[in-house]
Amino acid sequence: MSSFILTPGSVNIRFGAGSVSQLPEAVAALNKRKVFIITDPGVANAGVLSKVEKILDSAGIAHGSFTEIKPNPTTTLIDTAAKAAVAFGADCLVALGGGSSLDSSKGVALVAANPTFSSAQFNYSITPEHPAIPIIAIPTTSGTGSETNNWGVIDDPVRQCKFYVGDASTTPACAILDPELTLGLPPRPTAGTGIDALTHAIESLTSKGRTPVSAAYAHEAIKLISKSLPTAVKEGSNVEARGDMLLGAHLAGLALTLSGLGLVHGIAHSVSAHVGAAHGEALAAVLAEVMEYNSQAVAPIYATVANDMGVAADSKSAIDAVRSLADDINIRQHLSAFGVTSEMVSDIADTTLADSVTGNNPIAPSKDDVTSIIASRI
Repeated sequence: MSSFILTPGSVNIRFGAGSVSQLPEAVAALNKRKVFIITDPGVANAGVLSKVEKILDSAGIAHGSFTEIKPNPTTTLIDTAAKAAVAFGADCLVALGGGSSLDSSKGVALVAANPTFSSAQFNYSITPEHPAIPIIAIPTTSGTGSETNNWGVIDDPVRQCKFYVGDASTTPACAILDPELTLGLPPRPTAGTGIDALTHAIESLTSKGRTPVSAAYAHEAIKLISKSLPTAVKEGSNVEARGDMLLGAHLAGLALTLSGLGLVHGIAHSVSAHVGAAHGEALAAVLAEVMEYNSQAVAPIYATVANDMGVAADSKSAIDAVRSLADDINIRQHLSAFGVTSEMVSDIADTTLADSVTGNNPIAPSKDDVTSIIASRI
């Protein structure tokens, strides 16, 4: 596996085993001196945080941290983290962890630069008074692709929905993709984040916003993920598989940044907002069913997905392959396993239809359509 440094656009990408050692160079390139790390308890307990802190110490870079990021982070949590960053005097954030930490950093970076505001007041269609403090993203999972773009998906407990926080200034200045940092991720979150990345690629191919460039990213992502995900789940110490997953997730993130997503994410966002299900697991529960629904409009595109996955090049084979992959890594469950009941279906459908990603689906679903998909998976 070759290491590389690449700057295709505004994000400087550093990839390779051990590349986290280049963090001081990334900080120096931004001319910053006080780094504040946004992470979660699992990353801290696994020793990854201390590894990063030692690297910063060795370079004489002052640092602080907030280690309480949780799955499905809320506006309240982000505002608390931002206050801690301001108190430390942070001029740079390091987002260290999975999608929750990377997404949260977008809100923290904005609020830290605009401390009279709360994260609930920002979304990516609003220009803040001051640009966000810069972010260096170091993913420890291979799923969200959040290091490629300028928005984070956040829970608003008041409105009981997810929304998108960020603006142009919250695109990470640098992404460090070190597969060694993902080796300690247990099988279940490896599977869930991997399905998230696969869903990004598949939905990017069929969304209304797809482009030839997003399609090129998505096809390569599907090839990498479908081949390496089972190995990464079953052989967690396999550095090559972990590296392929990081690259696949990153490419899928580049694809979705250009194209947007669709109904699978609309349903998963709503399910997570209502019952707190892990994002990747909520996606896995309905991915194949949404593909079956969409196949009436995009069957030829699904045939190319099947080809990428190494099965017969037709829509049904693609759907079967996706379902089999999710079953093989033991991540596909019924929604009832997360606490979804028949009584919740109508409200979950309403929130799904209100989510902007649903409007990017290749077919505009009715409430009956969404209700039927959700009910079929309880």
